[in-house]
Amino acid sequence: MKYITFAVPCYNSESYMRRCVDSLLAGGKDVEIILIDDGSTDRTAAIADSYELTYPDIIRVVHKKNGGHGSGVNKGLELARGIYYKVVDSDDWLDRDAYLMLLSKIKEFFGAGRDVYEKAPDLFICNYVYDHLDEGRKRVMDYRNVFPDRRMCDWNTIGRFHPSQYLIMHSLMFRTEVLRKSGVRLPEHTFYVDNLFSYQPLPFAERLYYMDIDLYHYYLGRNDQSVNEKVLMKRIDQQIRVTDMVARSVDLHEVKKRYPKLASYMTRNISIMLSISSIHLLLIQTSEAVRKRKDMWNRIREYDKGLYYRLRCSTLSGLTYLPGRLGGRITVGGYRFAKRIYQFQ
Repeated sequence: MKYITFAVPCYNSESYMRRCVDSLLAGGKDVEIILIDDGSTDRTAAIADSYELTYPDIIRVVHKKNGGHGSGVNKGLELARGIYYKVVDSDDWLDRDAYLMLLSKIKEFFGAGRDVYEKAPDLFICNYVYDHLDEGRKRVMDYRNVFPDRRMCDWNTIGRFHPSQYLIMHSLMFRTEVLRKSGVRLPEHTFYVDNLFSYQPLPFAERLYYMDIDLYHYYLGRNDQSVNEKVLMKRIDQQIRVTDMVARSVDLHEVKKRYPKLASYMTRNISIMLSISSIHLLLIQTSEAVRKRKDMWNRIREYDKGLYYRLRCSTLSGLTYLPGRLGGRITVGGYRFAKRIYQFQ
């Protein structure tokens, strides 16, 4: 039995992928690692193949034409044989002790027969670490105020998220069958698609289990990273596209009937994405960027007027859509302050 499938999309990752893969090998034969070579032009493919030769019972390699990060995630999910599915970016890694604790807990859930299998978590949530490895700085993002530690819960018994807290791909590990049931499929040749992966499947996860362990190290520091401010500004059209997709992927009115707290969180998630897009469009400082900002909001209004007014009037995103030049300066100033406090790139 494979308890976890790790999908590692790799594109020209030769200089850092070993750190990632070596951290995952700690799970031994209880896990499978799918290395997806996304049309790399360096030695990534050769390195992946060497791992498969050395660890044939653990590692599988897929070589494919370049399709972007989302394409790699899709391929991994298509091939996954593990009970749970987790994406690990090739420049990131898992903490060994936390990883082994998580794996031990999964084995505990599935060690007592079919009845336990059916009552096991649909979603594991763990802490992640913003790791500025080259600068010796890190910041842990936890969920202690939201989920009880190591106790099963659901979306109706969770606490409240702080403004700095949101569920990202790095903090989540869904049951593979839940992801497939949700129908989530990421677009190709598009950045920021992890936002869709960490949003659309949430209503399909009925049983939640939080472990207050610092599992995932999210490396920050490369100049070409998609979260780099200048890179994000350059790719703003892709960020806007994913924001649109997220806003339309789930009927929040239906979610609210069953899980009001989850609907509130998911509304706030859209708000955060709109805020990021709005701020970076402001930073671009062109008339075309102003038009794109207006069009982005208009599409929300056309899709769901109720959602539009909630986002516009009562959430964070409304504060990033303040009128006039003064409103723009206030928005950018708040963004710069938050960037210093929370140490994101």
